[in-house]
Amino acid sequence: MTQPAASRATGSAAWADTLLLSFAEAGYQRAQPAILQPAEPFLDLSGEDIRKSLYLTTDASGEELCLRPDLTIPVARDYLASAKAGQPAGFCYLGPVFRYRHGAASEFQQAGIESFGRQDRAAADAEMLALALEAVAASGVSDIEIRSGDVALFTALIDALDLYPVWKRRLIKDFNRKGDLEMDLGRLALAEAPLRNEYEGVLAALAGSDRKAALALVTDLMSIAGASNVGGRSVAEIADRFLEQSTLKGGALPRDALKIITAFLAISGTPDQALAQLRLLTLSSNLDLTAALAELEERIGFMVAHGIDTSKIRFSTSFGRGLDYYTGFEFELHRQGNGVEPLVAGGRYDGLLGQLGAAEPIPAVGFSIWIEALTEVRADVAATGSAGSAA
Repeated sequence: MTQPAASRATGSAAWADTLLLSFAEAGYQRAQPAILQPAEPFLDLSGEDIRKSLYLTTDASGEELCLRPDLTIPVARDYLASAKAGQPAGFCYLGPVFRYRHGAASEFQQAGIESFGRQDRAAADAEMLALALEAVAASGVSDIEIRSGDVALFTALIDALDLYPVWKRRLIKDFNRKGDLEMDLGRLALAEAPLRNEYEGVLAALAGSDRKAALALVTDLMSIAGASNVGGRSVAEIADRFLEQSTLKGGALPRDALKIITAFLAISGTPDQALAQLRLLTLSSNLDLTAALAELEERIGFMVAHGIDTSKIRFSTSFGRGLDYYTGFEFELHRQGNGVEPLVAGGRYDGLLGQLGAAEPIPAVGFSIWIEALTEVRADVAATGSAGSAA
């Protein structure tokens, strides 16, 4: 028999408080950032799904604010404003976040951990996954599927290929926008030859040049032509878009690079299997991904040291969480058979604190738990009397 909603809510609150206590005992300090946050970081740094689901308002001074849609950026902002900024520090949290979700409540509870400043990246990554798995296990749920990937591997691949700078930026940006990446690669796979036009040579020169200089040239040409603002976009914005699109339309991605990228994105299996496939690809393609592969191998070792059965992890080179600020290891924990919404998700985001104003790069990794989603699974497990088999 399914528990009444009120009973589930009470049980959820008690279980979440216990979870928070376990994080504190593991050395993570409680963070309680403000609910109302500046909107700009979320608009600039989050994925499209979060940006389009924000609840926005404006204060009397004209500053655009939002209800926090997640807790990673607020916790990071508070850390940077504290005396601990730049030093290794770990924080845990529990509180409401606010996003428009079609057919679901817009206010929901998140718990989680954020770890800043640790230079032992592979060890920190493994610790996050271990703590996330412990949190789910403590809830009484064991039929968990672990999905993971590594944005840094794709970035290293693109950096190693001989591509125009515009293509490199475009493909790395599109990695977390799967539809855009598939569209770009699919269009180029179907194209028999680059498009030809009377100014093809100019476009090729722009695509292969320094981005700053190319943008300056296009901006000057538009200004000379009398353009100032089109469709609400500035000359600089239009020039940037033109430079990118002209390169894409010019077929600047070489066929051999397209084959390598396609082969890379098809790699999946356990972490060890994926590592072996990646090494074969680098040998056959004569690419140097030594540093990225070494970090993957080191992370696998730390996972094993934490008692994680890596044969139960599904690693995919195409896996991404759709958030623009992720830079490395990413993971999601799902209940077996639930292919859509994760119960827990997280990863590495080394560039975020610099984008938020840190003077020096600060490594960062963490994860969030969707309390209501996990509570529903706990209730289902209690009702059926079985937690299922461990992943």
